[in-house]
This record gives sequence, C-alpha cells and structure tokens, in this order.
Amino acid sequence: MIYFDRVTKKYNGGLPAVEDVTLSIDPGEFVSIVGHSGAGKTTLLKMLFAEIFPTEGSVFFGSREIGDLSEKELLGLRRNIGTIFQDFRLLPTKTVYENIAFAMEVAGKPDEDIQADVPHVLDLVGLSEKMWNFPKELSGGEQQRVAIARAIVNQPDVLIADEPTGNLDPVNTHDVVEILKKVNSLGTTVLLTTHNKLVVDSVGRRVITLEQGRVIRDDKEGKYIL
Repeated sequence: MIYFDRVTKKYNGGLPAVEDVTLSIDPGEFVSIVGHSGAGKTTLLKMLFAEIFPTEGSVFFGSREIGDLSEKELLGLRRNIGTIFQDFRLLPTKTVYENIAFAMEVAGKPDEDIQADVPHVLDLVGLSEKMWNFPKELSGGEQQRVAIARAIVNQPDVLIADEPTGNLDPVNTHDVVEILKKVNSLGTTVLLTTHNKLVVDSVGRRVITLEQGRVIRDDKEGKYIL
C-alpha cells in the first residue's frame, strides 16, 4: 500500500505545491491523477519516488516511511518503482534491446535473465520486430512503448506514468493506454498523471483530482472532471 499522511510540500518557503494531502492507494490499483498545470501532480509522485521529501507529513511505501529509509534502502525502493515520462528518455546510441537491457544491468541482473526477459517484455508492448533498431528509427509511439518496456522489465510493484501520452497522437495514445491497462492487469499498481480527458475516461478507474495542491475529488470509478 502507498499512503500519504497529511503531506505538505513547499519549495523555498513559498506557497505549498501540495497541501495537507491524505490518501491511500492499494496494491494493484490503476489511479489517474488529474489537475491543471501546477496543481501538484508531479510533486506528489516525486515524493513517492523519494526524489523530494515532504515539508510536513509522511509518505509510506508498504509499512515503511520513505523519509526514514537509508540511502541503500532508497535504492531498493526505487527499484520497486518503474517510471515513464512524456519525453521518453531513451539512450540514442543504444538499440531498443540495449536500452532495456541497460535497466536490468543497472539492477544487477545476470546475463541469462536479460536474454530471457528483454524479448519477453518487447513482445508484451508489441515491439519484438524493432529489437535491434535505434530510437531515431522509431515513431514517437514506438519510443514510448520502449520506455514502458524498460520501466517494467525489472517487474516493479508500482509504475509511475507522468504525462506519458503528452507528445503522442490519438492512435499512439490509445496504444500506450492499452499497454498500461495490460501491465496493471498483471498486478502492477499504475499511477497515471495526464491532462487528457479521453485517456482518463477510457481507463474508467479511480480518479484523484488536485487543485492548488489539495485533493478536491477522489472518485472510485471516475471521469476527468475539472
């Protein structure tokens, strides 16, 4: 379980980016987090990933408070959280296979696991035939699918998808959302931030709405309402 307990985050003593947020997310949920730019969506996710820490309150991952973890424990936490972003962040000089294999190498996985798991995860995102292509040879939608494969190849408990369809056309957006739903169906908790109403409505799962850093709606089977 992920639990935010009365969390507030201020940057440089300014107004809160997130203010007095309390919410829990169960294992295996698919949660869309929506709100206008500056509403606090990315700040909330950064605190879960321990990229930043709350000014007040606590964030828990399972039974552990993230702020109490050692550097070594934080590395372990981050390996349990996959991340994808709007700008893909692929390594341009590495092939699709190498981009995904690199994530496994960093995690200390043996060669035999890499050779078995990379083709498997590429099949999951429908890119087996692009294994030896470089990122520049792929469309934007294909690059984002590689990014998803890289994020899930180490079988994280949680997948953070921060505006993953922001640079994609409607067809590729649909494909990425379907992959995220497939990943969730395999047991991974998915946290999605997006401005795209059609994406949220097509998922049809829990929707948390932020406004000026506060949770103003939390609908179990919601739609994009702002």
